[in-house]
Amino acid sequence: MLERITRRPFRDWLLPGGIALALVALHGAGTQAALALRYERAAVRHGELWRLATAHLVHADFAHLAWNLLGVLLVWFLFAREFAVRAWWTILLASTAAIDLGFLLFDPGLEWYVGFSGVLHGCMAAGLVAWLRAGRDALTVSVAALFAAKLAWEQLFGPVPFTAGTLSLPVVFQAHSYGAIGGALAAWWLLRARRDGDAPL
Repeated sequence: MLERITRRPFRDWLLPGGIALALVALHGAGTQAALALRYERAAVRHGELWRLATAHLVHADFAHLAWNLLGVLLVWFLFAREFAVRAWWTILLASTAAIDLGFLLFDPGLEWYVGFSGVLHGCMAAGLVAWLRAGRDALTVSVAALFAAKLAWEQLFGPVPFTAGTLSLPVVFQAHSYGAIGGALAAWWLLRARRDGDAPL
C-alpha cells in the first residue's frame, strides 16, 4: 500500500483542512462555547439534539485538541485517496451516529463528552477496510493489527497510557470502539456500492 500514501494532491487536503479549521475555531471560542456544545446526556434527553453533532468538534484543552489535529493529519495522509469526498462525509456521519447511539444505549452513566477522537477511529477503520479489500500486504496487515490491538487494549485495560497521561480529562475509550464500528460499516457499504456500480465512490 505504499504507493497509496506517497503522493497527495492538494484537493485531498481540503476536507481535513476544513475540519482542522473548525476544531481550532471552536476551541478558540472558549469554555462557555464548549459547555454549550458538548455531549450532555441530560441535555440531549431534554431536546438539545445539536449536542450529538457538536460534541465531536469541541475539546477540553489544548493538549486534547493537539492530539486530534495530529490524528486528522495522520488519517488523511494514510487514507485520503481511498474514498471520494462525498464518501468521506458518509463515513464521518456514520462514525458520529454510531458514537452517539452507543453512548445513549450502552453508556447511561456517561454524563458528558467532547472530542474528535471517536470519529477519527471511524475514519481509520474505514481506511483499513479499503486497504484490506485491495490487498493484504505486510504494511496493511501490520497497521490493521496495531489498530485492532489498540481497541482491544482499551476494552480490556482502559486507555493507552501514553495518550491518557498527556490529557487532563478521562479518556472515553468507548467512543473509539463505537466510531470504529460505524466507520467500518460505512466503508463496507460504500465499497459494496462501488463494486455494484450503484455510486461513484
